Amino acid sequence: MNSHNSRELAESIREQVKTIAVVGASDKQHRPVYGVMRFLQNQAYRCYPVNPRLAGQEVLGETTYASLSDIPESIDMVDIFRNSDDAGAIVDEAIAVGVKVVWMQLGVVNEEAAARAEAAGLTVIMDRCPAIDWR
Repeated sequence: MNSHNSRELAESIREQVKTIAVVGASDKQHRPVYGVMRFLQNQAYRCYPVNPRLAGQEVLGETTYASLSDIPESIDMVDIFRNSDDAGAIVDEAIAVGVKVVWMQLGVVNEEAAARAEAAGLTVIMDRCPAIDWR
């Protein structure tokens, strides 16, 4: 098991994070991303939904942004709900805006993007869900 998907690493991140950008956010309640964002909010994390199609609209009471660089606050963690191929560009943007942690959801694995993030000093989790690990 590589360090990118260890439960111990996932749990250690819990205390370090206060703000989370949820990339691939949805306003549809039946989508897993909606439930995960609600869970994170209920755990007292400040969540910023990111989805260019919903930019300017509200999701779970928060304004949705088109990209990470549009968020007016400092972000501790990016939670990626996009496919593995799309994760690369999101990771590059996370590096550019100074995020500390990149978390790729269940089924999202991009080793090349993870290597770039780690080389830039970020912590990376892949193929896990904080709503599972942090319950």
